[in-house]
This record gives sequence, C-alpha cells and structure tokens, in this order.
Amino acid sequence: MKSRGEALRDYVARRFLLMVPTFIGITFVTFMLCQFVPGGQIDQLRMAMAGAGAGGELAGGGDARVQLDIPEEQLDRLREYYGFDQPLPVAYAGWLWDTVRLDLGESFRYNEPVVTVIAERLPVSIYYGLITALFTYGICIPLGILKAIKHRTRVDHLTSVLIFLGYAIPGFALGAVLSNLLAVRYELFPLGGFRSPGAEELSLFAQFLDIVWHSILPLIAYLVGSFAVATMLMKNSLIENMSADYVRTALAKGLTWRRAVFVHALRNSLIPMATSIGGLLGIFLTGSFLIERVFNIQGVGLLAFEAIQARDFPVVLGFLVISSVLLMVGNLVSDLAVAFVDPRVRFE
Repeated sequence: MKSRGEALRDYVARRFLLMVPTFIGITFVTFMLCQFVPGGQIDQLRMAMAGAGAGGELAGGGDARVQLDIPEEQLDRLREYYGFDQPLPVAYAGWLWDTVRLDLGESFRYNEPVVTVIAERLPVSIYYGLITALFTYGICIPLGILKAIKHRTRVDHLTSVLIFLGYAIPGFALGAVLSNLLAVRYELFPLGGFRSPGAEELSLFAQFLDIVWHSILPLIAYLVGSFAVATMLMKNSLIENMSADYVRTALAKGLTWRRAVFVHALRNSLIPMATSIGGLLGIFLTGSFLIERVFNIQGVGLLAFEAIQARDFPVVLGFLVISSVLLMVGNLVSDLAVAFVDPRVRFE
C-alpha cells in the first residue's frame, strides 16, 4: 500500500497531466473565436485608412463618403504578417509552440511583446490581490468565529446588517461614490492611480506612505463584496460543527468548551474556507476591471478589458494563457489545502 507522500505525488502528477488537454481545449476555442471575430487588426487598418481618407477629402472640400479599399496583394501580405493566411489547426499549432517557448507574440496596440506589456501591469495587480486576500481572510475568519460564538446576540445582528449592507453595494459603485465624495469634494485622497507624480524622488518610507494613501479607497471597494460570503461561510460552518456529536462527546468527557470549539470544531470548520484558497491566485491577476477603471489603476484586469475592446488578440490570448494556468493550479492548491486541513481525505 502506498504511503500518503507517494499517493500525494502520484495525485499531483495526474492533475498536471490532466491540465494539458484542459489548457489545449480552452485556448483552442478562444483562438478560434479570435480568428473569426470581426473587427480584427486588418479591419481596423481599413477603418483607419477610410477615416484618414475622409479627413483629407473634407479638408479639400469634397464629399466625406470615401471608399478606400486595400489592394488584394496588400491584403494577402497583411494576412500573412498577422498569421491569418494559415488553416486554423496550423495557425493554432504554431501559436501553441510559441506559447510553450514563452513567446506570446506582439501586441497590436502597444507594438511591444505581450510578455512585456503584461509584466508592466502585473506588480500592481499582485499588490492589490495580495492585500485584498490578507484583509479578507484576516478579518472574515475571526469575525465569522465571533458571530458563531455570539449567535443570535446583539453583536451577531449588528455585524450581519453591516456585512449584508456592504454585500448589496457593488464595489465599483461604492468606489465611484467614495471617489467623488472623498477625493473630489473633500480632497482627502487622490483621484486615482497607484503613485503620485514624482514619487520616485521621495524616500522609501515616503514612497510607501504614498502607495498606502492611493490604496485606501480602491481596497475598500475591493473588500466590500467579499466580506459577506467568507464571513457567513465561516460562521455557518463553525455553528454546524459546534452542534456535532463529536463536540458534545468531547464536552461530556470533561474537555473544556474553549478547547472543544477552538481545537476540534474550528479545524473542521476551516475546510470550506480551504476550498477557496486556490481562487486567490486568480485574484492576483484579474482583479476587477471596473474598480481599476474607476480609480485609473493600470492593472492586468483593465489591460485585458481594453485589449478585448481594441481587438488586441495577442494580449487577449496572453491573458487567457496566464489566467487559465492560474485557475488550474489554483484548483489543485485548493484540493491540497483541503487535504491538509481534513486528514480523512485520501489521494486515490
């Protein structure tokens, strides 16, 4: 019979092998959609030329309705340059081979490698994702424990009202209100951005304070919606375990109430919380493009949204590659976290 370590090793190996066809399926469907969706780079070049031609005609006093067609030879060269001349399986195989070599192509919009464009935005998204995760779990778990212990008391009722009030308000809407009220009217916080102009010339501590000053309003908007789910999940799970037979048996055998709750019931109550740990990897990347748009945060979520609008397909596919890998790895991390918390889980 395999030991737990060997079973864990084999389980992780199987999961990584299953990620390969999953990744291929996700990226192939998206790659196919990018090939057939109208408004691609060639269509945008046509519209840009038509707009320039219309402007020239208007400047000369002519009619603005100009028909500018790109010659077929130039169209063929453009299709070859952007890879639209190849059959779909061949084009996808070439893109997949480049992706395996960490070459995600070049952005149509920025004329830079996709890896460079995403890497420039990644530190901001990681910063907000990490701080959001720390605050969410650092506050919601203790608050859920407090609500379970103080169930149906004034503390429980008051915190429930505040939690669900925050849950009912979308984060981006609260961010817009806070921005107009505290940044525009009272000028207590900056309108947006991640750092003040010229912050590089300040001392390290002053730069840190500047980033904190810019982060307060966006973090409130990020956190307002996540508190309710995590807190109530922790509370309900702990209440269910506190009323379980094994807790009553432990109390009947003379174990103190505090030890029965905080040692035995609490560990089992953390199992539902462990299932969401893997989702934190996605938070580090995606964030919320609506909140990023409100506060002008140049994160990866806003980059992906703008890339979809501009039909910058290399950036869209690059974002999909990173997010799909993080999603699959996050699911594996969640399973491993559950197995760590719950010793009854077996890797078979």
